[in-house]
Amino acid sequence: MLLTLAYRTVIMFAVMLITMRILGKRQMGQLELNELVVAIMISEIAVSPITQPQNHRLLYGIVPVVVLLFCELLITWGSMKSVRFRTLAIGKPSIIIQNGQIKQREMRKNRLTLTELAEQLRIQGHTDLATIKYAILEVGGNLSVLPYHAHLPATHEAHQLTGKDKGLPTLIINDGRLLDQNLKSIGLDHRWLEKELQNRGMKDYRQVFLLTVDEQKNIYYAAKEAS
Repeated sequence: MLLTLAYRTVIMFAVMLITMRILGKRQMGQLELNELVVAIMISEIAVSPITQPQNHRLLYGIVPVVVLLFCELLITWGSMKSVRFRTLAIGKPSIIIQNGQIKQREMRKNRLTLTELAEQLRIQGHTDLATIKYAILEVGGNLSVLPYHAHLPATHEAHQLTGKDKGLPTLIINDGRLLDQNLKSIGLDHRWLEKELQNRGMKDYRQVFLLTVDEQKNIYYAAKEAS
């Protein structure tokens, strides 16, 4: 029994190693939708002949893996030959921020929350939305951030310029929800908020999609778009 288990494990390990080698090094990085589906299915199929030898012949594990490998290679080939096929099978990138403005429809379409967007931007060292030319949600789930040329990381150092650090912005309004605690934490109140909203032609904070204030009291503001 133990020898059979060891034998099956070695065989399935070799099959999986060859499969992943054929699929390429990119499989070990960020997965696209079709790659994720194949990876999940292969992992389930490969384990069954090892853990349940009495119910699964070894061939029943190898054949599905080979079929999935063929399907993945077919999708990859089709994606290289046709942009339309790639868009249909895998999807296409979405522009989340354009010219410093959040594309709310794209966020809803991709079920991306403001909290998740802010987290991804912070990870890449961006805290001010107004400095971002484009932020693109790639097919694999990564967020590519392209700041304006004047705000590229090396700009100030290259020109020996100095400036005040804006600091981390505080989220005040999140998709029509007022965060009172955050407002108080930076020493501001409802009267200040009402004044700022009136200056922007807004009477109700529920109509605001996003409002942040940094340590220099600079405001980033975006009104809700019509659904």
